[in-house]
Amino acid sequence: MIAQSNYADTVNRLLRPGEPTGLQAIDLFAGCGGLSLGFEAAGIATTGYEMVTAAAATYTRNLQGICHCRKLERGAHYPASADIVIGGPPCQPFSVRGKQQGIEDARDGFPIFIEAVASLQPRLFLFENVPNLLRSHRDYLELILSALRKLGYTIAVRCLNAVDYGVPQNRERVVVVGHQGGFCYPPPLPKRCTVAEAIGDTMGRCDVNSRFLTPEQDAYIARYEQASQCINPRDLYPDRPARTITCRNLAGATSDMQRIRLPDGRRRRITVREAARLQSFPDWFEFLGNETQQFTMIGNAVPPMLAYHLALAARRALARENLGVEGGREWNGLEEHLF
Repeated sequence: MIAQSNYADTVNRLLRPGEPTGLQAIDLFAGCGGLSLGFEAAGIATTGYEMVTAAAATYTRNLQGICHCRKLERGAHYPASADIVIGGPPCQPFSVRGKQQGIEDARDGFPIFIEAVASLQPRLFLFENVPNLLRSHRDYLELILSALRKLGYTIAVRCLNAVDYGVPQNRERVVVVGHQGGFCYPPPLPKRCTVAEAIGDTMGRCDVNSRFLTPEQDAYIARYEQASQCINPRDLYPDRPARTITCRNLAGATSDMQRIRLPDGRRRRITVREAARLQSFPDWFEFLGNETQQFTMIGNAVPPMLAYHLALAARRALARENLGVEGGREWNGLEEHLF
């Protein structure tokens, strides 16, 4: 067994409801609440909207805010006011693993997100999506940003890697923020967390419920590695961050699944709790639904530690807005008091 660091203790300590700030956020396409969990930990109250029943129930079970289980559509009414609108519009229309139909895909949630911002007129909004939105779908992204600028917002766009914000996983995402001035993306942390720091206390174990790759899958992997002259098989390595956690490589019983190679050479699929740790969910967070539903909501979630650092950045921006300053001694003193 590999010794575990204080990673889990840090996540369990930080990702709990923080001291209320009076700020309210609405989370669209909220999933199980990864993004909202980070915002609640920063003291920002949340209300979620999510169409998948198990995900909405998981959000409401674990967070202080409630999640309305309904499919978001154009013309939707949001009964709560909001200082902040956040969300992760479905990424399938833009993902390199999908059909990349973009604006033609019925799952495109950006018109709904833009309409919500126009209706609620928050002080700040934030959404995240796959990096391919900046590449193959750049023209559509520009249309989205143009519509949001016309609502009176300054727009910031950056591709962030969750591994730079306390998440033991390489996971790049485009994060777009609309603000009234003063928003700065959080700086990367000085240290990256590894797989062993996240799940070192469990990754060497197996039990009667462990699921192993079949001999056919092992044989396929061996052929692929030989043909591609693969130096690093796609197993989890204790001394480095994980590759991107997705619902496909968690819930799908494929040779690409997130897997651990045991000392005896067998490969096993990681557990729900191990997947949650690698996504930076705290150990107290309870996932509802069956195993496939749990893996899917974990793989689709925004890592809560990344969300937490973005929420702190949003708080700083709104505090600067209140003070009417971009920095200086007055803001620095407030920052020391708050954080």
